[in-house]
Amino acid sequence: MTDSRIATARLGADGPEVGVQGLGCMGMSWAYGPPDAEQSRAALSRALELGVTLFDTADAYGKGENETFLSSFVGAHRDDLVIATKFALTSSPDDPYKRIVRNDAPYIRAAVEASLRRLDVDVIDLYYMHRRDVNIPIEETVGVMAELVREGKVKHLGLSEVTGGELRAAHDVHPITAVQSEWSLFSRDIEAAVVPAARELGVALVPYSPLGRGFLTGSFANADEDLTSDDFRRTMPRFTGENASANAALLEPVRTVAEAHGASLGQIALAWVQQRASVHGLTVVPIPGTTKSRRVEENTAATRIVLTDGELALLEPIAGKVAGDRYADMTFSSAGRE
Repeated sequence: MTDSRIATARLGADGPEVGVQGLGCMGMSWAYGPPDAEQSRAALSRALELGVTLFDTADAYGKGENETFLSSFVGAHRDDLVIATKFALTSSPDDPYKRIVRNDAPYIRAAVEASLRRLDVDVIDLYYMHRRDVNIPIEETVGVMAELVREGKVKHLGLSEVTGGELRAAHDVHPITAVQSEWSLFSRDIEAAVVPAARELGVALVPYSPLGRGFLTGSFANADEDLTSDDFRRTMPRFTGENASANAALLEPVRTVAEAHGASLGQIALAWVQQRASVHGLTVVPIPGTTKSRRVEENTAATRIVLTDGELALLEPIAGKVAGDRYADMTFSSAGRE
C-alpha cells in the first residue's frame, strides 16, 4: 500500500486547508457495533500520516464519548489537524431513547462549552449545526454561532442537512465554511439545490456516509442478518428486508468499474464522490468513517483514482434505483424541506 500523502483543498473562501479526504470518527465510539479503542487510535495516527487532517465528531456520538476519546489525539497533534464537531441532537427528557433537535441559544452555548471541555481545546476549528430545528429561524441559530466566533470559541461555521434556501439565509448572517450532508452513489438529492447554492456561495461540501454506511463496500448485504444487534444500520430501511436485496444488486456496475481499475468497491464509490468536485465545480471533502488502519489506506488511495466518462455514465443510474429511505424517520433529514 502506497504511503503517498493525499492532496489538499481549502474549505470555503476563508476556511482551513485540509486533506481532500477527512475521517468520520463516529464509529470509534458508537453506532456500528462494539468499538475497539486501540484499533481506532492506530487508524487516527495512520490517517494523519497519509495527509488526512479533517477529523469529524459530534457531541451526540455516544453522548459525548467520541469527543472525549478524540481529545488525547487532538491534543498531541493540535497544530496539524482540524477538529470538527456539532451541536443540536439531544435526548428527550421524557424518553432517553428519543432524540430531539435543539437550536436555541441557551442550548448552543451550553453545548459548545461542553464540547470544548470534552475535546480539551481552547477553540473548535469547525462547528456545525448538526440538524435543523424548524421552529427557530435559521438566522437566529447562525447568529448565536457567529457570536461564538467573535468570542474566540469557534473558528469556522458549518451546517448539516440543510436545504439550499437555508444555506443562503444562513450565509447572509455569517459566512458558512462547509455543509455536511449525505452524498454517495446511493444518495444524491442534494445535487438539486444544495450543491448549486454551495458552489455559488463558495461553501465546501463535506459528504458523510460516502460509502453508504459500508453497504457500497459490500461488507454487508443485509443489516438484520450480518450486523450486531446494537448496530445503528439495522434501523435504516435501505439495509434490511427486500430493500437490502434490491440494493445489493445495484452494486454490479460498481464491481465492473472496480475490476477495470484493480480497485475495491469502496474505492470506486469514494472516487465517484471525490470526483464530484470537478463535476460540480466546488470543493468536496468526504469523511468516510472507519476504525481500521488498512481501510484508511484503502480510502485515501481512492483519491488518486480518476473515473472515465464512460465509467461515470455506467454509475449514473444507481441512485435513482435505490429502494428505501435513508432514515426510518426522514424528518431527521433536509429532504422533506427542500
